[in-house]
Amino acid sequence: MRFGNARTAIAFDKATERHMIIDPNDVSIGAVYESMVALITPRPIAWVSTLSADGIANLAPYSFFGGVGANPPTVMFCPVNRLDGTPKDTLANVRANGQFVVNVVTEEFAETMKQSAADVRPDEDEFVLTGLQKAPSVKVEVPRVADVVAAMECEMLTSMQLGPGRGGANLVVGRIVSFYVADSVVGKNGLPDPEQIFTIGRMGGPRYTRTRDRFE
Repeated sequence: MRFGNARTAIAFDKATERHMIIDPNDVSIGAVYESMVALITPRPIAWVSTLSADGIANLAPYSFFGGVGANPPTVMFCPVNRLDGTPKDTLANVRANGQFVVNVVTEEFAETMKQSAADVRPDEDEFVLTGLQKAPSVKVEVPRVADVVAAMECEMLTSMQLGPGRGGANLVVGRIVSFYVADSVVGKNGLPDPEQIFTIGRMGGPRYTRTRDRFE
């Protein structure tokens, strides 16, 4: 049994009708996205700062993000194209100079992180728009967000276009060349103490979650 139009058609299992089957080829991009973000949770947030060719800072969050491996130390995030099919500022900047910083988003930065997601002109600096201060990085020219508990300075290893046009997915993989870790979250072993780092995660829709509730 099927219902909906060609952009939202969803099939139920004919034998039991106790679950549905969503074919990405039969539904809209929006339906695919909503399904993914509802199921892939919680998602860590890469608060990515970059610099344009003109030296204008950009800051934006991406929740299609994760660590890749430790040898070499690598992370990845996936910026999608704008509605007009052009790359977002973050992607254009990374492709231009090959550098970015992943700022760790903890609870106190939740609101400013969301504000930095606004779609603004390339010549507008999100640090200025959100009232955030910049702090210099060690090995890249891109600044980090001042007062974050941790940040990862990265150099681009590769950038791949996975889908063209409106909402087209792109993959950016970067090598971590330096970690910034505030003294307040350094453990007795001299490494970041996860019990002191209260990150937030992205859920489906506009919702987020705290990571204070932990178990082993």
